[in-house]
Amino acid sequence: MVENKLLIDVGSTYFKTCANGNVEQHFRDFNKDIFDDLTSKCGDTISKFKKDEVFICSSANGGLTTLIIGITNSFSLKFATNIAYNSGINIINTVLYQDIETTSIPSDLIDVVIIVGGINSVSDIFDEKLFKFLENLRYSNVVFAGSKLDEEYLKSNIKNLVVVENIINNKLHVVEEPLKEYLTNLYQADIMGKEDIKHLYDLTSNQIYSTPYIVNKTLPLIDTKFAAVNPFILIDIGGATTDIHYSKDLSMDNMVTENEYDRLVFKKLGVYKSKESLIFAAKNNEFVYELLAHLKVTENIFNEDSPKALRVLMQLAIFLVLYKVSDAHPLYIKLKLNLLKSIVLTGGITKVLNFEEAVDIISFFYKKILNSDIHPSIIMDYDYDIWTLGITQQ
Repeated sequence: MVENKLLIDVGSTYFKTCANGNVEQHFRDFNKDIFDDLTSKCGDTISKFKKDEVFICSSANGGLTTLIIGITNSFSLKFATNIAYNSGINIINTVLYQDIETTSIPSDLIDVVIIVGGINSVSDIFDEKLFKFLENLRYSNVVFAGSKLDEEYLKSNIKNLVVVENIINNKLHVVEEPLKEYLTNLYQADIMGKEDIKHLYDLTSNQIYSTPYIVNKTLPLIDTKFAAVNPFILIDIGGATTDIHYSKDLSMDNMVTENEYDRLVFKKLGVYKSKESLIFAAKNNEFVYELLAHLKVTENIFNEDSPKALRVLMQLAIFLVLYKVSDAHPLYIKLKLNLLKSIVLTGGITKVLNFEEAVDIISFFYKKILNSDIHPSIIMDYDYDIWTLGITQQ
């Protein structure tokens, strides 16, 4: 129990509060701004705490977006992608520098462009192609975390370029803290500028962090709350995205970092704001009809708006994220799911699925995709202990 502290999580669909161990959850009213909605529903609880006793995290504004430009897929792009995900940043696109002249320019406004590449003894990596690409791109911030010998050249050609320590050291290991700190501070600045979020500082004197960042901070401590056996993954299914946080023991990459855990984000696999894209992904999965038959429903369930339809969507989300990190799907990071000992489920899913429904879909996945009658142990974070543990670790 966390005593004398009020914890608040502002999600894309729900508010959660935790005061002295009691968790409340409220569906958001999208006709109100976040501050008014929160204080109208939880005002009595909030009034009992001083500002330094209130801790808030948020994923309500969707987080920051980034486009990453790197020299190699094996090092700079992979390292920067890893750091961005673990900082709670959503990746719009990655650009391999040798292909930059033929890469389509995203039309969306990018919150931050990350440029990476080379170790500190290498120079003259970038040229005019980079500047021309940036001229056509709409972005708010740009940061360079590559070879030290190229810093001055890029600073003289890119307006408002921020330079942080190279993410690749001379042993080709990742150095994540400087870029991670920059991105975390940028998220903080972004919150301060958002009309919907900045008034939350009327309630707290503590820094507001992104919710994925908070969850990631919890993972090394997870065995203080759960009997989760390593290696494990944590699946956080929310209204807008589904995240997988995974133990490095499961990764087929040999990336060397100080962090034992990584995160993957599936932006189109939420069950509320990205419901349509979840259904689209399901319909394009070769196992979907067999899966629906197993759940004893038909494709018509996608047209329903009912508690049963929501449970099916939750089960589909679990199946699809496991599928995307399995050998069956070539485009994402592959995890050694056959070695997995535990799966922890958190987020809104624990309020919708019961334990048996979660076990049912995971056992179906293991039997169908991995040809195994044995599946990992399932742990449900019913009381949001993952979140309450992480938010008080700052």
